[in-house]
Amino acid sequence: MINWLKNLVKQREFVITLIVVALFIMMTFASPYFLTNANLLAVMLGLSLEAIIAVAMVHLMVTGGFDMSVGSIVAFTGATTALILRAGVPVVLAVILGLILGAAIGLFNGLIVAKIGINPFVTTLSSLSLYRGLTLIVTRGQNVTGLPAAFKAIGQAKFAGIQTPIIISVVLLIIGDILLRKSRFFRQSYYIGGNEHAARLSGIAVDKIKILAYVLTGLFAAISGIVMTARLGSASVTAGTGLELRVITAVIIGGASLSGGEGTVLGAFLGTLLMGLISNALTLTGVDVYWQTFVTGATLLTAVLIDTLSKKYKIS
Repeated sequence: MINWLKNLVKQREFVITLIVVALFIMMTFASPYFLTNANLLAVMLGLSLEAIIAVAMVHLMVTGGFDMSVGSIVAFTGATTALILRAGVPVVLAVILGLILGAAIGLFNGLIVAKIGINPFVTTLSSLSLYRGLTLIVTRGQNVTGLPAAFKAIGQAKFAGIQTPIIISVVLLIIGDILLRKSRFFRQSYYIGGNEHAARLSGIAVDKIKILAYVLTGLFAAISGIVMTARLGSASVTAGTGLELRVITAVIIGGASLSGGEGTVLGAFLGTLLMGLISNALTLTGVDVYWQTFVTGATLLTAVLIDTLSKKYKIS
């Protein structure tokens, strides 16, 4: 029992859960509005789009990569889908085309990283500017409005009082966690992130899995972009700005490593939840909204320091 408790305490998910519980208790006393249904649903709605991308991002980071362009993909796919709808294309077809576009962008990034060998940071940072620029070009810098009600329902409909973005994120989180934990194919990502050379020698299709990881990240960013556009009822040219940093921060907090080989979907969700609760706590306690960007940066730095020090001193 003692050994089991020691192993439990060493799990990053357990530690984050304790922090989340502590934050819940603190905010219960700090604000009478914190535990209201309206506030808790608002928190879940706010982090749902980040949680969707985090599902794919944690898998990508397990392979040893990461994607700085997801925020721009969110904006580009959302705006493109909106323009397609404005052209009279049926909702289902427009959504499918938007998802294909996101997957194609991920494929483009994956091929450059896996086949050409360009650093993921350089590749995706370039894509960040590239697709943000394309968003401005196709929209002429204007938000796209006048979308059909059937499309808006994707982000605004409610089931049992819960909005669809929350439901979509929960479904994808459950599926993603099961696949990354149980699927033999996705489990190979841990071997690639742990030692890519050894993975190649053992017969693992390293390039194929890395490319797929980028495709999934682009696809999930497109899902987030389409859901965001439907939720707002319009496509914003500034959508997704800074989203990549928040997602990567949450995934690292959840136990993923920048060097690869570590991370779980559950941990990524807990990291996203913690970031959402911190943001909500700052708002409810009257902290200036401009400090929230500072807190995100400080949290990311702290998470990276913990990750680095835990490896240096072999603390798990």
